[in-house]
Parts: sequence; structure tokens; C-alpha cells
Amino acid sequence: MAQINKQGALAGRVAVVTGASRGIGEAIAYRYAAEGAKVVISARTLHDGDHQFPGGVAEVAARINEAGGEALAVQSDLARPEDRARLIAETEAAFGFVDVLVNNAAVTYFRRVESFSDKHFQLMFGVQVEAPFHLSQLVMPGMKQKGAGWIINVSSHAAIHPALDGPARGGTVYGMCKAALERMTTGLASEVYEDKIAVNVISPGLVATPGVMHHKLITEETPTERVTPVEHMAEACLRLAHSDPVMLSGLVTYAADMLTDHQLTPAELLHPV
Repeated sequence: MAQINKQGALAGRVAVVTGASRGIGEAIAYRYAAEGAKVVISARTLHDGDHQFPGGVAEVAARINEAGGEALAVQSDLARPEDRARLIAETEAAFGFVDVLVNNAAVTYFRRVESFSDKHFQLMFGVQVEAPFHLSQLVMPGMKQKGAGWIINVSSHAAIHPALDGPARGGTVYGMCKAALERMTTGLASEVYEDKIAVNVISPGLVATPGVMHHKLITEETPTERVTPVEHMAEACLRLAHSDPVMLSGLVTYAADMLTDHQLTPAELLHPV
């Protein structure tokens, strides 16, 4: 497994990663910590066993701290504005202003439009669109004071318009959320470009996270080449977190493209995901 490099690419920087109790968010947190970042791990699940899927932010933070890094677990429900504000307030109290914000948290339901409930619609937009917007608002003053910042939004190929070539799985609302997130990214990037705040959005491809497996997005019939190792996404997000904000902002990109375009070699994580 990887070791903590106190003088790494993110040495001294403060990173907030949402949806980091498991899967992609957990992997990003480990990769950032290995490069010297002070990482705040946030999700609704505090402890392993509290949710139907394995993992909890307390355990992720503990593994980083035990490895010699610096991490803080903050339980938060990002559908609630007060929890978003508390997340950033607790981060600033512990480590100072945020340098890197990764908006990875998601709540997803696959239902066809005709039977999609208003409760689930509001929850998905609250977590996947309103929360990234609000959290970006909350961290930007600190980033401007520090003279630079990096906001990374995690999207999906679902944002791309579907082909009319067969029965749909009911991913319309999920696609709407991700399309809105991508448009927010490019718009915000243009607004804060002169402040040297990079804002990018990246999609991972199919990663075998607990959520992906639960929704059967990967099956025995899925070609191996379509499945993206989580280390690839973590490495791509590391590159987006220490790039020159003037040179690399406003991207709507993909993990595979980042690895190819920047000749990145995915590193081992502090802990297997």
C-alpha cells in the first residue's frame, strides 16, 4: 500500500471530499492524503454498519490518521443546507480555508418519469445539484483570500443524451442532475477564472462501487474494458487538484482521458477500496 508523503503534491492543502464513506470518494480521500493534504471526509454514514452498504467516514479518517496523515470525519446530510454550512465551518475550524472541494456525494433512484416520486426528485437534485452549488458558494471566499482554489465535480456519462435504441432503465432524473452539474461547472469556471479558482467536472466511467453493483450497472455480461479501476479516478482527480488554475479549468472530462492526456500512472491507495 501507499505511504503518506508529507511533501507531496497537495502538501499543506485542505481538501473536502463529499460522499467519501466508500467507493470513489473514499479512494480520492486516500489519494489526497497520500500526497500530504489535510482531508475532511464527509458523508451521511458515520460508521461501517450504519448503512446497507459497507463503509463509514469515521473509519476512512481513522485509516488516514493511522497511516500518519491528517483527516477529519464530518457526518453530514447534504440535502440539508444547515449540514452543508456546518461541514465547511467545521473544516475551517480544524484546518483553515478549503483549497480543494470535491463534490462527489450522490443519492440515486432509477425510476421511469411516469412513476418518479416528488420526494426522490427533490432529494436527488438537493444532493447532486443544490449541494455542489451551495458548497462552492461557501468555499469560494476562502479560496479568493488564499489566491487560488480547485473545485472538482463528479459527473457521469448519464449526462450525455441517450440514444433511442431500446428500453430505458429509468435514468432520466439522474441524467438531468448530472447535466445540470456539468453546466454549473462551466458557468462557475468562467465566473472565477480571474480569481485563479479552477472548476472542472469529471466522469469516472463504470466503477464497481457498492452503489453501482446494487443498481446492477455492472453485470457478468459487462465487458472488462468498460469497468474503470477506482485508482484511475483517484489519480485523475489528484491531477485536477494541483493543476495551474489558469491552465486547466472549465473542463468536462473523463478519467480515462485525463490519464491519457496527462500521461498519468495510477498509484496504489493508502487502503484498498
